[in-house]
Amino acid sequence: MNKTLYIVRHGQTDLNKRGVIQGRGMDTDLNDEGRKQAGQFFDAYKSVPFNKIYISTLKRTQQSIQSFIDLGIPYEKLAGLDELGWGIHEGQPATPRNKGEFMQIMRNWVDGNLDAKFEGGESPNEVKARQLEALKVIMSHPQEETVLICMHGRALRLLLCLLTNKPLTEMDSFPHQNLVLYKVFYDGEKYTVTDFNDASHLKQS
Repeated sequence: MNKTLYIVRHGQTDLNKRGVIQGRGMDTDLNDEGRKQAGQFFDAYKSVPFNKIYISTLKRTQQSIQSFIDLGIPYEKLAGLDELGWGIHEGQPATPRNKGEFMQIMRNWVDGNLDAKFEGGESPNEVKARQLEALKVIMSHPQEETVLICMHGRALRLLLCLLTNKPLTEMDSFPHQNLVLYKVFYDGEKYTVTDFNDASHLKQS
């Protein structure tokens, strides 16, 4: 079974613009810039014959690829694609104190403590467990040869580690911005990233 996955992060929201952490608990809308990015992505990829679209349960992912849904392509929401939950830090303005706490938890993760999490939030290992469930669903339909997936920044990094057999401690080796594309090809045995952090569509006027 061959399958090509077009995996994108959602477009910009006002909280993205202000540098505020959203996470799984913040169901925010795209802003004007995010809607522009969604239009640019659609213009660049509207001729790709997607068989199916998978999105998270948060509306910013659906808003990012709504134009593809409007073409009549079937879509499915999977909670496994939701962003990592940042708990008590979600929606909080950036301060030196919580920036320090973020730096500390990132260090914990890089050092291999993948069960570390903020109060009320999720750990990378917990996100991995639900991503494996989502992946099971996505990969259980061999007739869906070309799939569009829209998800979230931190979750995207974790999913790419899963697909490429990297330890989750290397999640930061997958850079991203709003509505950037990672294209991944599955040949029946392994996943290969063919387009890495591709933002060329966002440079179109």
